[in-house]
Amino acid sequence: MNVSQKDGVTVIQLTGGSATQSFSREYIPKIRDVILEHIGCKAIVITGEGRFFSAGADLVAFQKSIDEGNSVELIRYLTGILHPLLLKMRSSETIFVAALNGASAGGGLGLALACDARIASPGGKMAASYSGIGLSPDGGTTWLLPRLVGEQVARKFFFENEVWSAEEAFAKGAIDEVVPEDSLIERAVEVANTWSQWGSHTKEATKHLLLAQNVNDLETHLKHERTLIEAAGTTSAFAEGIDAFLNKRKPDFS
Repeated sequence: MNVSQKDGVTVIQLTGGSATQSFSREYIPKIRDVILEHIGCKAIVITGEGRFFSAGADLVAFQKSIDEGNSVELIRYLTGILHPLLLKMRSSETIFVAALNGASAGGGLGLALACDARIASPGGKMAASYSGIGLSPDGGTTWLLPRLVGEQVARKFFFENEVWSAEEAFAKGAIDEVVPEDSLIERAVEVANTWSQWGSHTKEATKHLLLAQNVNDLETHLKHERTLIEAAGTTSAFAEGIDAFLNKRKPDFS
């Protein structure tokens, strides 16, 4: 994996096996550790290498686990790392942008969907790939995708084992933009900077509220909004934002 800084944004590139066999005993802990090492910074762009953003599981390792009778243990190990990571990404103040250079499949699709935004080049693809190998979905894909594209579109995606091109995924709402390959990272960083310019509480609370609205009734959600906006009223970002507005200047939340 490569980690670099571009215009104040951390860019994590999955390379080699981390892109082609992301969810294996070897690579999933490394991916988790790199992301968690940088979580808390203002923004992270995740991308891949060559034809792959993140191709999901190591099928050779799956075959070995079947032969040895420990497939459940392997699946439990992989999801035990991936699922907590996705929850941290969704709840962190850090803005995550997936720069989809190539295929995102299986758990790799979950990684892309867990990001706050998805920018793709024409080579970007989305695939579930679970049905074809006799598995049910994981990685939050059956929770995250219907909220982007609608339940029936997601249902068809899973049961027909579809592969969406970047343009198809964009048309359905699973991808936010499709840009030329040579401007993919630049545009992803630009989006990351735009979305992460606000105060820490604003970002974290907004992500929390958007996550919670899926399970809250309106009355409960209004209480959550009230609690969080009251907390926001005590922050330096609130004081800065009000002063900047009244004095007709751009706020500085850094």
